[in-house]
Amino acid sequence: MAGGAHGRVWSSGTTWERSPNPAPTKEDSVVPRRKTLLSLLVTAVTAVLLGGVLTGVADAHGSATDPPSRNYGCWNRWGSDFQNPAMATKDPMCWQAWQADPNAMWNWNGLYREGVKGNHQGAIPDGTLCSGGRTQAPRYNALDTVGAWQMANKDNRFTLTVTDQAHHGADYLLVYITKQGFDPATQPLGWGNLELVAQTGRYAPAGQYQVAVNAGTRTGRHVVYTIWQASHLDQSYYFCSDVNLSGR
Repeated sequence: MAGGAHGRVWSSGTTWERSPNPAPTKEDSVVPRRKTLLSLLVTAVTAVLLGGVLTGVADAHGSATDPPSRNYGCWNRWGSDFQNPAMATKDPMCWQAWQADPNAMWNWNGLYREGVKGNHQGAIPDGTLCSGGRTQAPRYNALDTVGAWQMANKDNRFTLTVTDQAHHGADYLLVYITKQGFDPATQPLGWGNLELVAQTGRYAPAGQYQVAVNAGTRTGRHVVYTIWQASHLDQSYYFCSDVNLSGR
């Protein structure tokens, strides 16, 4: 018998073909390692990308959900279709917010400041109320943009709901409404444009907190401005909700 690189040849001249399952070569063992490394790399990149998108879920806090805050409303209406160019004409204020920073919507529940010590007007300059004084800038800056934000239709007596995903509790809620004659579609919002209409006591930790709101004789476009002072630490949340008041 004579040995060969590609088979075995007997003295009679009969050739036996190489086994269909030869011993692996060095080159063969490199391929699965490369595939494994590529798979790990793809997994790592995917985890990083999803981590950025799901930050709002992992670090859940809360927001005004009825009437909806600006970024919660934009997330609720467009979160599953946020790249649709139709938004630019159907909901232009949300469109500009998504273009400025999508994380303002993915993190609709994270618009807060810490260490304010109750001095909300000192911490939040005029023109920046809807972004909580440009907290975590530039993430929420576009929420201060003046324009015709989509409104929720409300009668003048309505219930405001704050959703607390993390069950922080509340030391208090403060609810303001813009004064009649102020136009948030054309004017930046300042403290002097607001009137306090409701102030609550403490709420035990729960999933939602509700406040009865009386808007008086106001009609038309207004901003409901809500401050939620969380109980677990000195953490203050700020929400602009756009409403169309019926006058009834």
